[in-house]
Amino acid sequence: MSSIPHQAQPSIICPCCDMKVITQDLHLGINAHCPRCDTLLYRGKDFLLNTNLMLAFSGLLFFIPALFIPFITIRLINVNFSSTLVSGAFALFNEGFYALGVLIFLCSSVIPVLLFASVIGAHWGLKHKNFVVFKYSLVIYQKVKHWWMVDVFLLSIAVAAFKLLEYSTVTPKIGLICITFSQIIAITLIIRMSVRRYWEAWNPSNELNITAIESHCQHCHLSQDNNNSCQRCHSPLIDRKPNSIQKTWAFLIAATVFLIPANFLEISIIFSNGIRYQDTIFSGVVSLTKGHIPIAIVIFVASILVPVAKIIGLAYILVYIQLKSSLDQYKRMKLYLFVKWIGKWSILDLFVIATTIALVDRDQILDFSPGPAAIAFAAVVVLTMCAAESLDPRLIWDTPSKTNNKNESSYEQ
Repeated sequence: MSSIPHQAQPSIICPCCDMKVITQDLHLGINAHCPRCDTLLYRGKDFLLNTNLMLAFSGLLFFIPALFIPFITIRLINVNFSSTLVSGAFALFNEGFYALGVLIFLCSSVIPVLLFASVIGAHWGLKHKNFVVFKYSLVIYQKVKHWWMVDVFLLSIAVAAFKLLEYSTVTPKIGLICITFSQIIAITLIIRMSVRRYWEAWNPSNELNITAIESHCQHCHLSQDNNNSCQRCHSPLIDRKPNSIQKTWAFLIAATVFLIPANFLEISIIFSNGIRYQDTIFSGVVSLTKGHIPIAIVIFVASILVPVAKIIGLAYILVYIQLKSSLDQYKRMKLYLFVKWIGKWSILDLFVIATTIALVDRDQILDFSPGPAAIAFAAVVVLTMCAAESLDPRLIWDTPSKTNNKNESSYEQ
């Protein structure tokens, strides 16, 4: 179980564009990519499963203490206030922002634990030959890795610290070191993880009765005969995600509706020395330009530019799919992957709010609370991420291209 050498099927179907590709052995350290859409198909080097297990345990050892150990402390009117990973979510609950508190709690605390635990569960299931634990641990991993947001949370700590420097003394604590190390470990783990390799360790593809390459399992990545369910993991074999276009449009339209109050209503309200200060997203960016231009640029990109770019980008892809256009399919595929990657960075402002409200108590000289735009903005973040998840990228390639990639003909059967 410690090392699974590379074993590629004689031919496989690309999971992102449905192109049938003839595989070949690779030199050590060389990866195989689809010649049409450039999706990573398999890695040409030995895969140390136990290294992933050690990374997952190490990540948990750093992350669990970070849930309870303060990562930042401010000194305000000779009183210290500290914040942990969970305190921001609980502060939002106390303020009555229950939906926002649940979102922050899931993204900052629950999902990181699930990511590390799912890898450990997959190893346990593989060692003890427990199919249910093994399969659903890998299912959970594939779902939650796109919602890993500790990197965004780290950036939000820096933004919140710069904002609070005007009113207090800010001191980083040991919890910040724990969060940073868990982030480094998680990124290393995500880069290394290959769900297909785990399934090869469970049941190698060369031991299965595959007579034709007609469909591809999106879960265990086995290319196989056209059946109702996968031979290896028993997941349903679906040609395309059901109602993908309709669902994506529904999420985008809803996100666009929520984007209006998110940008025009107040997202934060501050009472300082009895004076009320309220900011929209844009006015907050403008105020940060007076002395904190780099922070202002970060907030502008994450909170204004990224949500709008996601909606426009996905709408552009959908229109071309419905027009059955074969123009710029490769560029549209790259645009889809980029939109999917940047989606999580929109939550930056919400993390800043959660960190700030945890540090600043009510009924003090300085008081902070979220504004009504915070709920609308949270809806925009979730809806745009759901839109990207619901879009089936294979739809981009359904219309035959008149000008193929120069490498396609030599790989496709």
